Amino acid sequence: MTGGGTSTWAEELLGHLRPTGRDVRKVVAWLADAVDATVLLRDDTGTLLVGPPTPLDESLAADIVAGRIASAAWEGQGRHLRLVRVELQHHASAGLLAVARTAPFDRRASDIVTHTAGVLEVLLRAHRTTTTGRRLRRAAADLRLAILQLLMVEDTVSARRVAAGLWPGLLDTDSASVYVVEGCAEERDELAEQCLAATGEQALVVRCPAVDAHLIVVTPREATGRELRELIAGRPDTYLGGSTRQSLARTATAYGQAVSALAVARFRPDKAAVYAERTHPERLMDPAALRTWTSALLRPLDALPHHTRAELLATTRLGLEFTAVNAAKVLGVSRNTVRARMERVEALLGADFSALTVRAAVHLALNTQVCLPVDGATPRAAQAGLGDLLAGPALRTWAHDLLGRLDTDARDLRRTLRAWLAVGGNAERAAQSIGVHPQTVRDHVRSAEPVLERRLLAAGSDLYEVVLAHMAAGDLDRPVLRREEADYPDSPVHG
Repeated sequence: MTGGGTSTWAEELLGHLRPTGRDVRKVVAWLADAVDATVLLRDDTGTLLVGPPTPLDESLAADIVAGRIASAAWEGQGRHLRLVRVELQHHASAGLLAVARTAPFDRRASDIVTHTAGVLEVLLRAHRTTTTGRRLRRAAADLRLAILQLLMVEDTVSARRVAAGLWPGLLDTDSASVYVVEGCAEERDELAEQCLAATGEQALVVRCPAVDAHLIVVTPREATGRELRELIAGRPDTYLGGSTRQSLARTATAYGQAVSALAVARFRPDKAAVYAERTHPERLMDPAALRTWTSALLRPLDALPHHTRAELLATTRLGLEFTAVNAAKVLGVSRNTVRARMERVEALLGADFSALTVRAAVHLALNTQVCLPVDGATPRAAQAGLGDLLAGPALRTWAHDLLGRLDTDARDLRRTLRAWLAVGGNAERAAQSIGVHPQTVRDHVRSAEPVLERRLLAAGSDLYEVVLAHMAAGDLDRPVLRREEADYPDSPVHG
């Protein structure tokens, strides 16, 4: 003990309640030193929390914990023992503080024990409250993730049912926008709380299960975009990508759009971008012809039960957008399940997803499919294949303008990118074909990303758009899609 006066030990004890203190173990250690004793603390179940095991009269201890007596003193076998009830929360449960020493308890020692028990009550209650609050926040976060996963597979009915209990009205909407906030992974929990506060908890804020630095925000409110922009403006190295407004059943599509916009946001001064801010190839194709082609390509899936069809389409859409591992994390299933579902779609469509041009074509069809009427009816259009869609003058102009941005670089980024895409994004094979080092290929592709304002080294919409641009410009051969109807000339044998 550092001092003998009442004010001295009382000040030391109260110091343990300061924000920098509040450590139950340190308080118990302080008490042991202050009264020269052995001290232990048990919870309401008899589990030892702090201190060495010490023989106790268990019947007496049970009376104290149960509240039949508040404290007890015992003397014998050369030691003096004090047992004190430590109330944990609203008198519903209590722990036990046991202090044993060789000298009798004088008034000073008794006062220290009594007051220390009070401090321990405060600390333990605060700890339990904090722990309970943490558990509740984690449970709420798990529910938000479950809701997002239901939306990802187009199960909007179940998603609304789950959300209604805790966040009434949140999903009482036909459409919503999706935002992805990227920050520091170590600060994501703090950023999530700030997003909830900024949106007034009127948005579904989910910690992305696939990317540790990402938060996914689903919101029906137009104001959320502005609120999130204001939030990231004051945070360094934090970016925001947003989707166009989509139906709830198209949450997976909106999520892909938000991730795509995030790539653009990294090059923007305000660190934010929305998917609708640039032209996309499908908007430059004849809408009726595009929908007719999409219906023909995806027709083999129409015979499946609605739930199975929706599950396969949603999984394939995410699997093409991300890796199988990340798609599995987002959907809450195993990677083998994702692969099995995609392989089933491959078999139904007669498509080989190992080919980058095939993936780009199917991705185009899947993005178009979510715009089709529920009954599958589409406007009548003249027969057209993918080659006809890619040959449209508006699309060809867009493709030449987009890829023309690369021509100003003396390193011939366009040649490297074309070679890299032609071999499915394999740097080693591309390097062999053009006679450079694989690292040079990677550096050139990485350098093309800010020029094109699109991510290329990761699978997804950005990469597929660039593939479509190369096909429209005649720099890549269009793929063979075996399941298209014979009168849709998309195979070289028809061209």
